[in-house]
Amino acid sequence: MLDQIPAPPAIALRPVAPADAEDIAALRGASRDHLARWEPDEDDATYTLPGVREAIASALARTAAGTGRSYVILERGRAVGGLLLNTIVQGPYLRTCSVGYWVAVAETGRGIATEAVRLAKYIAFGELSLDQLRAETLPDNLASQKVLSRNGFRRIGLTPCYSLATGRLRDHVLFEAPNPRTEPPWT
Repeated sequence: MLDQIPAPPAIALRPVAPADAEDIAALRGASRDHLARWEPDEDDATYTLPGVREAIASALARTAAGTGRSYVILERGRAVGGLLLNTIVQGPYLRTCSVGYWVAVAETGRGIATEAVRLAKYIAFGELSLDQLRAETLPDNLASQKVLSRNGFRRIGLTPCYSLATGRLRDHVLFEAPNPRTEPPWT
């Protein structure tokens, strides 16, 4: 009997590469109206091939510097979104980063973001040995807040005028997920 080749996981993260630019630009362009509601105020370039190429080059520079990681979210090998580990701090007293993610509008509501964030926690707490993972959402982004809640993130507060999202400074809800290996016993 022939050995069966296991099927790839339905959802996976792969480090972003220059060859991903066309797929990402197509996904972002088709999802522009949906994504623009939640993302920092960015110009049209983030939805074009030249802009995505520039963003990938910047992401690779952050990876080389150790301050960030960028991934393509794959469903059965097909690109469906992106995930970033931003502002990685690996200091003597604090080892943390912030997670951000997006899924193409045609793919939302199917658990893809939930699984991608679960995989991000595995990278953050395993490979990077971080103590906590943070996330920020706009107060009305209930879908993203559900993704975080499903992944064990706790709401820790609200920060006023956190970022220039949708063309103006907006409050953000802050979340954190501690590494279970480093969480103090009194929490």
